[in-house]
Amino acid sequence: MDNRTEQVSVDSLAEEILDRVAAIDVGKDAGVVCMRTPHANQPGKRVSVVWTVRSRTRMILDLADRLASEGIERVVLEATSDYWRPFYYLLEARGVPVWLVNARDVKNVPGRPKTDKLDSVWLAKLNERGMLRPSFVPPSEIRQLRDYTRLRSDLIGDRSRHTQRLEKLLEDSLIKLSSVATDIMGVSGRAMLAALIAGERDPQVLADLAKGRLRVKRVALVEALTGRFDAHHGELAELLLGQIDGLTAQIERLDERVEQLIADLPAAQAPLQPDGDATPGAPQRYLAAVDRLDEITGVGQHAAQTIIAEVGLSMAIFPTAGHLVSWAKVCPRAIQSGAKSRSGKTGQGNRYLKAVLGEAAMAASRTNTFLGARYRRLVRRVGKAKALVAIARSILVIVWHLLADPTLRYTDLGAAFYDQHLHTERRTRNHVRQLEALGYKVTLEPVAA
Repeated sequence: MDNRTEQVSVDSLAEEILDRVAAIDVGKDAGVVCMRTPHANQPGKRVSVVWTVRSRTRMILDLADRLASEGIERVVLEATSDYWRPFYYLLEARGVPVWLVNARDVKNVPGRPKTDKLDSVWLAKLNERGMLRPSFVPPSEIRQLRDYTRLRSDLIGDRSRHTQRLEKLLEDSLIKLSSVATDIMGVSGRAMLAALIAGERDPQVLADLAKGRLRVKRVALVEALTGRFDAHHGELAELLLGQIDGLTAQIERLDERVEQLIADLPAAQAPLQPDGDATPGAPQRYLAAVDRLDEITGVGQHAAQTIIAEVGLSMAIFPTAGHLVSWAKVCPRAIQSGAKSRSGKTGQGNRYLKAVLGEAAMAASRTNTFLGARYRRLVRRVGKAKALVAIARSILVIVWHLLADPTLRYTDLGAAFYDQHLHTERRTRNHVRQLEALGYKVTLEPVAA
């Protein structure tokens, strides 16, 4: 038996004791505030003052003034729905140090009564002993950008759902356009839909509206456009197309606004070029943040904007790439008990960030690049789902390095990276095993120098 014991640093176990703290148990209409300060006359004793503050701007500003006058070192809020936002934003603007903490980390111990007053006292005690971790809340300019990018993502999802409803309507009318055309909302598809709404029913005429490569499928189009599209289908299709066009206009407006907001962020701009690098016609050595992220395989302009809106531009809050990956929940949790060790689920995380990373990973998996080769290497062992999560993690690690150092540029290692860097004996063993699996007997004979 191994009798060695693991040495733990004493500093890592030292408690952080704060003298003057406050905590707010946030609700929809009000928050219960607990302020804990040292007793004025009895050393070592603390006094808790609890009162209720309604979630109104004037009352929260009065609370901020009171906490500031009392010299409160830190205020802690429990992340309850979106009800924490007015307290956090107004206290932050007043200059009061404020933390947002995960509700899972501040659960009361079993066996104690559950009231808002007791919850606020318990939260304040955890706060003064340094037993909480703050959640990541980006600065105000990034929060504003995030509102636009998240609304854009939601509207894109709404547009996709309306397109699916339109396809379902065509199926109901026995029109199988989606079985022949890749995109029913393309130029050809829109022309055919407009003709159907206008009253055209002849499949020959409708098939003649095809453009580009779809024209070679004319015979299949004639069969697919032969159905029972009547007036009520046309009316519903017109309504759905109006919704889709309206959402497209709103998305384009959001695109322009997002680009403007990022252009107004000093940290998102390209660093100054070194002296002597400004050669006319030469490629720029340094790029803006969006352009640098756009160079990553699978990441486009929209994805780069969303990533910046979700993680911010300063990586000071994430000391290492591992911290960012862990926060984003794109790495499995380690679960170890005794001699058994296994990996747990990645967790929920930021759904907007995970969605854009998943799309980027899917796009990168189809390329002949380092990330594409890494995906194909992993998918044989762990399957598609886990391989995509691994590629998403790799992309996020690259993002951390590019944002941590604005002078860095992404350089693809190439699809042959693993083949060139694997140990020679290991590569030989793999090739021999593959040939033996095909039924060959392999004899190796080295070539004379």
